[in-house]
Amino acid sequence: MTITLFIYLLSLGCWLGGMMFFAFFVAPALFGNLQIADAGKVVSTIFPRYYVLSYVAGVITVIIAAYFAIARTPRGSWTLAALTLAVALALMVYAGAVVRPQVDAIRTVAEETNPDPARKAAFDRLHRLSVQLNGAAMALDLLALLATASALAPRV
Repeated sequence: MTITLFIYLLSLGCWLGGMMFFAFFVAPALFGNLQIADAGKVVSTIFPRYYVLSYVAGVITVIIAAYFAIARTPRGSWTLAALTLAVALALMVYAGAVVRPQVDAIRTVAEETNPDPARKAAFDRLHRLSVQLNGAAMALDLLALLATASALAPRV
């Protein structure tokens, strides 16, 4: 059980840590220090790996949290963790498999001097959706971490 819990905590830490590191350090550093076109190219290189990390860590955490919801107490905390992680994983799959390819297809519009207003609006809408999906997944992962802390807290 200790190894399983270790794998769960490692996966959740990697997933949440990766999202937080990208959102609060990598993206601001890139877009604050590089031209938009160059920063966009770097981000588009990072994102496939970013989403693979989310998919792998997400699947691991969902499976283990669901297992703990069945096999351990308190079941409510583990169930909450499993459900929030499952929703976070679904959001990440949608963001990575559906939204990201659409953003990549029109990403160059953000670099154009006089972009087509319809393409620019579409890019802005998709980018905003991507940020919202990733932010929601991060918040859900934090909630799962809180539920995990509750599940692991000593009962008095």
